[in-house]
Amino acid sequence: MSDEKDTLRINEWFVPKFGPLKFRLFIGLLFLPYTGMCVSFTILGSMLAPTILWDRAGIIALIYFLALGIAAHVLDSIGSKKVKPWGNYFSKKQLWILSLSTLIPAYAIGIYYMVIYVPLLWVIAISEGFFVFAYNMEWFNRKFHTDGWFAFSWGSLPLLAGYIIQTNDVSLIAGMVATATGFVSYVEIKTSRPYKELKRGNYDRKLTQKQLIVKMNYYERVLKSLSIGTISVIVIFGVLRGIIL
Repeated sequence: MSDEKDTLRINEWFVPKFGPLKFRLFIGLLFLPYTGMCVSFTILGSMLAPTILWDRAGIIALIYFLALGIAAHVLDSIGSKKVKPWGNYFSKKQLWILSLSTLIPAYAIGIYYMVIYVPLLWVIAISEGFFVFAYNMEWFNRKFHTDGWFAFSWGSLPLLAGYIIQTNDVSLIAGMVATATGFVSYVEIKTSRPYKELKRGNYDRKLTQKQLIVKMNYYERVLKSLSIGTISVIVIFGVLRGIIL
């Protein structure tokens, strides 16, 4: 039986209101607004390159969608020690199959490009491979399950991956923008944590129902604005970059 508190996750703003329960839960498990932010960072990294190879921009976005958007979130459901993000709606066997069936193809695609075109991408691939397990499975007594490492692995590294797959190089501008995307991810996770605690019913009991709703609505508005705004700005920048190119 799933934890009663986690049933509230079905009512999250990013979970569809239509379709079979398993479908809705799967879409919710992907945390698409935040996955979209991460994927958009890879696109932004590609757009910073002097010359854009559009197939590589698409490939790095696909790799991150598979490896982090799906596999990492699934591993988070397996590895969370305190709270299972989606309770026990999926069996551990189903979650492992799903995570490996997306993580392995992501790395297979990446290895092809790293061996033939962009060996520098190995640095990112190895780092992200470490964080996929260390952060989401809460290895090393949760030492890497922190907001700072989240911002680095989900914010800064995707931007650098997008730039490196285009250039096999790094630059000052890429480093500066990676710092900015890391900061955006840091703000997102700092806002997301208290929001999730309120959703789970962990709040000051002195709050009235009205005050509770106001607080939840505030955090939700910030999260919506941050994710949708970030993705929209990067998409617009990408379109303009394509036109200029």
